[in-house]
Amino acid sequence: MDTDADLPEHVQRNRTAWDCWATDYAGWVQEEPTWGEFAVPEAEVGALPPSVEGMDAIELGCGTACVSDWLARRGARPVGIDNSPTQLATARRMQEEFGIAFPLHLGNAEDLPFADERFDLAVSEYGASIWCDPYMWIPEAARVLRPGGRLIYLVNSVVEMLCMGVDDTVDIPVGETLKRPQFGMHRFDWVDDESVEFHLPHGEMIRLLHASGFAVERLIELKALEHSTHTSPQVSLAWARQWPAEEIWCARKTSP
Repeated sequence: MDTDADLPEHVQRNRTAWDCWATDYAGWVQEEPTWGEFAVPEAEVGALPPSVEGMDAIELGCGTACVSDWLARRGARPVGIDNSPTQLATARRMQEEFGIAFPLHLGNAEDLPFADERFDLAVSEYGASIWCDPYMWIPEAARVLRPGGRLIYLVNSVVEMLCMGVDDTVDIPVGETLKRPQFGMHRFDWVDDESVEFHLPHGEMIRLLHASGFAVERLIELKALEHSTHTSPQVSLAWARQWPAEEIWCARKTSP
């Protein structure tokens, strides 16, 4: 097991932040998966494979392992890895409560403790996808995926991040004006907490995926449902009905 002293600075900071936030993420409540803060149903999105039966899957930055739970119920063999011991403690309580068991690992998705070509599917919903450096975690995902394996991950949209001011706190709602330069997007530090996020523009993300051995199959820009009852501190429903607040990348590994 890693120790804080062994971790990169941003990984240490995100571990501290998520151990504090963990009480806001209680556990497993959904029968069917949804995507993002506005809970767009997977049935309308179609990001995941139609069948996951028999797949070896890894959830990168699993948190309480809700996605892994869904995968396990449908016949996959998931493994969860997360940077927060407190989040993983909740995941283990959920496993005991619902009688579903799969491996959970404390670790950093930028340096995975798994053999090459171990998995068929890698998924991240606001896990490693934004809390780890993409120049580190995406090549690692490629390493542990088998040829033909799929990588599916949710991130904040580029347009949302560009409309969020450089000195804004994370809870100030985004507006309709570009406040941040697109060129040079990578690391985001906030003024009101210690967490660190990572976001890339589309062109750089495509270059990174290709360089890591992936072919991009789909980029799904999510539109909030008209009568959604879900809310976001950063984005209003009206905003998310006009512009994508979140996007899902779907890629397939094409080379070893």
